[in-house]
Amino acid sequence: MLPLLLGGCEARLDLQGINQELQKTVRRTDQFQSVATNDSHLVAVANDGVMLVSSIDNINWQRTIVEGEPAFVEVVSCADQSFVALSMDKKVWVSEDNGGHWQASRIPTSEDVLSLACAPDNRVWVVGSFTSIFHADKGSDAWDEQTLNEDAMLTSIQFVNEQTVYLTGEFGLVVRSDDGGFNWNPPEYIPDDFYIHGAFFRSENEGWAGGLNGQIYHTTDGGVSWSQQTTPTDSPVYGFLASSQGLFAYGDHSTVLKNDGDRWQRLSVDATPVYLRGAAALPDGGVMLAGGNGSLFSMDLLSPSFIAEHKGP
Repeated sequence: MLPLLLGGCEARLDLQGINQELQKTVRRTDQFQSVATNDSHLVAVANDGVMLVSSIDNINWQRTIVEGEPAFVEVVSCADQSFVALSMDKKVWVSEDNGGHWQASRIPTSEDVLSLACAPDNRVWVVGSFTSIFHADKGSDAWDEQTLNEDAMLTSIQFVNEQTVYLTGEFGLVVRSDDGGFNWNPPEYIPDDFYIHGAFFRSENEGWAGGLNGQIYHTTDGGVSWSQQTTPTDSPVYGFLASSQGLFAYGDHSTVLKNDGDRWQRLSVDATPVYLRGAAALPDGGVMLAGGNGSLFSMDLLSPSFIAEHKGP
């Protein structure tokens, strides 16, 4: 019996879809981590060195891949209208021309870096593992280092004003400074070792912290005591945004919540369920949201249809 021979032709690889995707300014492979705005421009940062810039009046993103393709963690704007970004390779990137050009400086540390803030005096502050705190003049390579000597990750830093600064992080850690970050009060803790993904303080004493399982805690005494608020989600909460339209929280599965006193209301989001890591207020009353799988979109909070849908009972 003769052996049966099977043959076939290999299908030609169709690159049209890939090429079309590569022509897009915003791509499905982009994993956005943060978005920030000054008075005239927006900047969004993602993995693989992706940085997008647009005028705030007419959203038209311009795409840049930063040399070395660093994994960006966060971007913020400063009081002087400059932008500052942080990448996982322990570099801080500064742009004085609305995201047109960036100057990098390296933080000399073996610790991981997780979040940054621009102080009212335009100094840059960075926090990370082993409760490490770094600060330097914007654009400087001379970094000063502190540590709280706690084996915990700091996940956020916020300047409420020139003197009051809050750090939050792992194990429910909340630390306050009353002299602009040069000395720190003893830590306070949210109950049950609550892992704080994001926090926001509206004043020296009132603030919110979000984390796993959709939990949001509220304080009115500067973090000494916390009460859990009611939320309509089990998805992790990653951050907060205060705008002219209220206080919002955002997180996994395209979760967007609006504060309603002691409760949070879910807002309808017309988007694929992805994580949302960044948000920025727009001058027209809307919100720009940034997250996974190329998610970079705005919500018009003042549109009649949006108001009608969320006006409540």
